[in-house]
Amino acid sequence: MYRDIIDGRTILITGGTGSFGKCFTKYVLMNFNPKKVIIYSRDEFKQFNMLNDFKEYGERLRFFIGDVRDLRRLKRAFKGVDYVIHAAALKQVPSCEYNPNEAIKTNIHGAMNVIEAALDCNIRKVVALSTDKAVNPVNLYGGTKLVSDKLFVAANSYVGVSDLNFSVVRYGNVAGSRGSVIPFFNKIIQEGKYELPITDYRMTRFWISLPEGVQLVLKALKEARGGEIFISKIPSFKVTDLAQAMLPGCKMPEIGIREGEKLHEVMVTAEDAPTTYEYDKHYIIYPQLMFNDRMKLEPSGKKVQNDFVYSSGTNKEWLSVEQIKERLESSMTFL
Repeated sequence: MYRDIIDGRTILITGGTGSFGKCFTKYVLMNFNPKKVIIYSRDEFKQFNMLNDFKEYGERLRFFIGDVRDLRRLKRAFKGVDYVIHAAALKQVPSCEYNPNEAIKTNIHGAMNVIEAALDCNIRKVVALSTDKAVNPVNLYGGTKLVSDKLFVAANSYVGVSDLNFSVVRYGNVAGSRGSVIPFFNKIIQEGKYELPITDYRMTRFWISLPEGVQLVLKALKEARGGEIFISKIPSFKVTDLAQAMLPGCKMPEIGIREGEKLHEVMVTAEDAPTTYEYDKHYIIYPQLMFNDRMKLEPSGKKVQNDFVYSSGTNKEWLSVEQIKERLESSMTFL
């Protein structure tokens, strides 16, 4: 399905040693024939480990030490690249609250640098990874990602006559990744304890796996015209059901919601609804301002109602405890 856009192309992933980057790299190298996949990141030890894990792919996988804060380094890395997937970010909510200047330098200034380097280096497409925390943000991490999303959407006004376009992919915590509650619960279980703390019994989350996140990015690479925010249709689950799936019969003391934490993940707000369209397996939020003529084509999807909200708390599809167990087993394969 995506062979026509991947084969023979060079793809660079910022923050590529993370959970998403490793899953995307593995999937693309196993299923397609890209010219190169370049991992651009700061940590040489993580790159060393990834190189050892992926050594069978040889010269098709390259590594580039660099920081998205460094525009000159980005421009050097972007030479000869067709597609950029921007996954680099400071993502830990408490760390961003305690180090706001650093979060701004990476998540906002870094986004600006990726945009400028892409414009100057003849990149064909840029897909930026976003988060539910960018929607009605209540913490600094979410605030920086909201600004980042706006920057990537507006960047389409600078492309001129080139084929370059910028789009965004938005999803919540990926099941089993470092940012999800699953590793936290796992650690408690491995310590032999029989209680899994719940911050609020009402809490819900969307379930998206790493492979599903990869598929959404590939869809954006293939279909984006510029300025879209792609959002998968995915099921919700109750955090209490997740706890029971991981440790049946466990006690679940309610410990209170943490600072910067939301009861439910929201991907589309009522304010987004007027420019949101529904497709078979995803939604697209189109920009309110059309930045170039290519963005003025009529969407092929079905327009949602003007009061539509896509929230994990009011979602139509829910996972049972048994379904969560099944998904836990399959998601561990990709970690």
